Amino acid sequence: MSDFNQQVIAEFRANHGRVGGRFEGAPLLLLHSTGAKSGQERVNPMMYLRDGERYVVFASRAGADTDPDWFRNLKAHPEVRIEVGDGELAVRAVEVTGEERDRLYAQQTALYPRFGDYQDQTSRVIPVVALLPTD
Repeated sequence: MSDFNQQVIAEFRANHGRVGGRFEGAPLLLLHSTGAKSGQERVNPMMYLRDGERYVVFASRAGADTDPDWFRNLKAHPEVRIEVGDGELAVRAVEVTGEERDRLYAQQTALYPRFGDYQDQTSRVIPVVALLPTD
């Protein structure tokens, strides 16, 4: 895991789910997934959009032409955990497609315009994943 991610995770946990820097004020969660190949636990900080009871995350990888590893991990092992604030939830990851995907991505872009830039930088359609509480 990168030093940057480690620092964000430590700050998140020390400050009840809040961090500064480029994520200051943004809704952030920690996704605990299982490596698709390694079987090792991975933890990734990421922004989310709340949609009813769902936590929606975006596999943007900052506009790169390949999906992030965590997205492949979720496809292989969709039953995961997230940390939000001081709490932890068991969730099931479900990819959102079609018009619903477009609506959610547009909503995220309206709140955080850099997500629009990410989509413009790549030829792939950035996947959108709903995390559904199973507790």
